[in-house]
Amino acid sequence: MKVYGVELKSRLLLGTSKYPSLEMMAKSVKAAGAEVVTVSVRRESAQFREGQDFWRIIRELGVRVLPNTAGCYSVKEAVTTAEMAREIFDTPWIKLEVIGDKGTLAPDVFGTVEAAQILAKEGFEVFPYTTEDLIVCDRLIEAGCAVLMPWGAPIGSGRGLNNPFGLKTLRARHPNVPLIVDAGIGLPSHAAAAMELGYDAVLLNTAVGVAVDPVAMAGAFRQAVEAGLAAHAAGPMPTRDYAEASTPSIGKAALS
Repeated sequence: MKVYGVELKSRLLLGTSKYPSLEMMAKSVKAAGAEVVTVSVRRESAQFREGQDFWRIIRELGVRVLPNTAGCYSVKEAVTTAEMAREIFDTPWIKLEVIGDKGTLAPDVFGTVEAAQILAKEGFEVFPYTTEDLIVCDRLIEAGCAVLMPWGAPIGSGRGLNNPFGLKTLRARHPNVPLIVDAGIGLPSHAAAAMELGYDAVLLNTAVGVAVDPVAMAGAFRQAVEAGLAAHAAGPMPTRDYAEASTPSIGKAALS
């Protein structure tokens, strides 16, 4: 998978919040085989009180950082946060989030398109958190986004793929655009289902961070993503509205 000219072998992107400890986070990233981790610009050391240790571990892991604008509810706030992120992390990559609803954390698609246009003109390489709406995604590509990140379900809900038909349609609409399912993934089977639809990767955090055993869950997600990718490449059988016997009737014994 290539995103903005960078080749990635891993199809699993992982968040860095909600873990019980920094050590558990590091072990989970390794178990997931993730090459990219997301980090909120608003993330302070209050949770662990080990801010410097956090960055030391990130450097030791050797992963790429994808800063995000989580918690932003306006275009101005998201753009300002992205500009801060570029200074802090020294990367043009930004996961753009402009939230439109506090209850569902659904993206403000109008604000997201506007912010993406501004950031692309400023030289950012934008990873927009969006819905699977075809027109919105078209506008984001026109704004300069070379990758799209449609949600599977509301952030942190763990519901999986609420609209597989819409996601499949988006994949067919943009066969050459990297598509990453972001948000709502709760189980390895959800990740496998996204990959079976032909998606390029999945991004998740909560499902691993709050698991009883985050490291084991990260490993399970890694296997699920790899299995889903392999299944899609192998060419899944088409679904039917009727039964079809797998055993041929030719050669069947004739009983008098």
